[in-house]
Amino acid sequence: MRLASFIRENIAPIVADWESFAITLDPSGARTESLVIRDHIQEILEFIVADIETTQTDGEQVEKSRGEKPEQHYPSAAEVHASLRYDGGFNMEQMVSEYRALRTSVVRLWKASGIALNMPDFDDLTRFNESIDQALKESISDYSKKLELSRNLFLGILSHDLRNPLGAVSMSAELTMKIGELSGRQLMLQSQIVESASRASEIVGNLLDLTRARLGSGLPIIRHVMDMGFVSRLIVDEMRAIHPHQEFLLNVSGDVSGLWDKARIGQVFSNLIGNAVQYGFRTTPVAIRVEGAPNEVVLSVHNEGVPIGADALPTLFNALTRAQPNDDTKSRPLSGNLGLGLFIVKEIITAHGGTISVSSSEKDGTWFRARFPRTDKVVDIKSKTLGTKPDSAAQLSDRVPV
Repeated sequence: MRLASFIRENIAPIVADWESFAITLDPSGARTESLVIRDHIQEILEFIVADIETTQTDGEQVEKSRGEKPEQHYPSAAEVHASLRYDGGFNMEQMVSEYRALRTSVVRLWKASGIALNMPDFDDLTRFNESIDQALKESISDYSKKLELSRNLFLGILSHDLRNPLGAVSMSAELTMKIGELSGRQLMLQSQIVESASRASEIVGNLLDLTRARLGSGLPIIRHVMDMGFVSRLIVDEMRAIHPHQEFLLNVSGDVSGLWDKARIGQVFSNLIGNAVQYGFRTTPVAIRVEGAPNEVVLSVHNEGVPIGADALPTLFNALTRAQPNDDTKSRPLSGNLGLGLFIVKEIITAHGGTISVSSSEKDGTWFRARFPRTDKVVDIKSKTLGTKPDSAAQLSDRVPV
């Protein structure tokens, strides 16, 4: 029996034999269900069979041996398999060893069938190895691209999100030393140092979690009862320390409490306000609104400046994309980020089940509006018992979801 026919008629036992090895590579330490561990292996085998049976010239064989065979469609079964293995936490060595095991399973079972090999069979075996190598090349290429993107995003997010809080730490510390005697102003600045350093630590911890999640699976969200108005005041005060000559107008209205990730919400505020400062006219204020509605809380950030071009709007929230500074902001030092601010904002909002929109014109300026749905009702024990509105971390800790 020719090799292609053998594979086609024995896919089930080949996959079962291969699975006995592949299941030992499960990085979670648990025995993944067969439906998961077998993903796309049958499709890869079907690709191999079709490739073996396809007529091939000597020139095409040389081209394939160099890894230059044109891809028929994207994503191929091998590329999908690589994506699933990447998202599942497999390293590249584990993924490559799966192909080695698949090659061994097919050849061993074919040999055990009692076939007497002749010259056409050796040709089939050569074509089989070429096909395995082609699938392996596609898997490695796809896996490597995702790994590289992960590294770039990690470094970009790290540099981007630590810039504002650490900038506030540095400036506040310098001002404290220049003021001299301990005063109310010094106490305020020292408090800013503590708060900004704490937020920086939270971001670092979240970034480590983000790396473990491999980024491709989405941002991890840890929900706690919180007051979005409280976070907005913290971030606006931080921005005032960083940009002492910029005017900020903050308006908080309605019930802005809910179940969200406080550190992530802080990132959204920081990125949107920082973006407004960078691309707005320095002579006009940056306006921030936090509005509580029955089913959601809406965050709006507004600045006056050169409108965002219509051609830039569709890709505004993509990674590694940044707007060009206008004439009024060219003299300001560039943020030095990799164009990840709005990408991070959208990912955080999406992870909370929310949406973000942007509008920009000469008449109305630029508006970013983020909507965060309420996932559950929140009872404010302290407000019910004392009739006070929580505005501190201590009071926020007394809130519980029901």
